[in-house]
Amino acid sequence: MIVWLNGPFGAGKTTTARLLRQSLPARVFDAEHVGHLLRAIIGDLPHTDFKEWAPWRTLTVETARQVLDFAGGTLVVPQTVLQHDYWTELADGFAQHHIPVHAFTLHTDRDTFTDRVANDTDEPTARQWRLDHRGPYETALATWLADATTVIDNTHLTPDQTAEAVHDRLQARTTP
Repeated sequence: MIVWLNGPFGAGKTTTARLLRQSLPARVFDAEHVGHLLRAIIGDLPHTDFKEWAPWRTLTVETARQVLDFAGGTLVVPQTVLQHDYWTELADGFAQHHIPVHAFTLHTDRDTFTDRVANDTDEPTARQWRLDHRGPYETALATWLADATTVIDNTHLTPDQTAEAVHDRLQARTTP
């Protein structure tokens, strides 16, 4: 099973994934590592985001499949995907391999999001980049993301409460 955490950059996906690793239990698969691998190989090709590369999408699916086949269990993937066609390609790839995906979007209102990004000490060099991508996130949320995923508003939630909300919704879906 895959638990995909989507949402704006800086919404708490990675923190939530770390917390879910313990509570589910699960392994965390940071698909950005696939992007970093590809940048070293094909980074000279024109792009603004590694998700534009078809190999990123197919390798993300294949890596998840291989890890699940080898280790079993659950993978938590904290990765923002704002392009509907990219999400469809990923979801179809998982479905082809009969891998159930439970997708969540961590949503934070604009003011809280801006405050969190401004006070982030983990990646201070990413502040402006994160702020610049808020508009595309809001467009995706309004046009397809809210329909394709379960939205969890974590504006007023702590990281522990956010992870608990994801965990509770997973339990409700997977308990017969």
